Amino acid sequence: MGLAELKSALPDFATDLRRNLESVVDDSGLTRQQLWGTVLVCAIASRSPRVLRELGPEARAHLSPQAYTAARSTAAVMAMNNVFHRTRHLLSDPEYGRLRAGLRANALTDPGVERTDVELWSVAVSAVNGCGACLDAHEQVLRAAGVDRETVQEAFRIAAVVQAVGTTLDAEAILAE
Repeated sequence: MGLAELKSALPDFATDLRRNLESVVDDSGLTRQQLWGTVLVCAIASRSPRVLRELGPEARAHLSPQAYTAARSTAAVMAMNNVFHRTRHLLSDPEYGRLRAGLRANALTDPGVERTDVELWSVAVSAVNGCGACLDAHEQVLRAAGVDRETVQEAFRIAAVVQAVGTTLDAEAILAE
């Protein structure tokens, strides 16, 4: 189940995805919590039922209960933040950027895990959701905390692969109907 099931479910034309999925999990330089939190938030952000069904329980098995909850909270808040901040960023009227957001994001304030892990997860979700403003903001916090570019890139590598796996498997399920 889990990662192995996803890899075997990928069609032959997606061999690169199979190898990349294996690589981003097995050869990651991230800590166990960073890795599996990133995998979980990306599985959630991918909106792929198959990916979340397979990777969610595996992430839960690798994370403490606090980290599992913190990752889910991060995915939830970033889903909202990414839409809001991406929209403000894309609008040509700069006055929207000066208005008070009025949205709660308290879950990110005291997540119960390392702050840098939450920032890394936020970068990953923002990559999946395509929010440049959030990517910049969270990357800057990570870099100011001393996190190197390779670590930040690892988060969006995972995001890219998990998203691609979800897109491919969901498309194949529809085409098979």
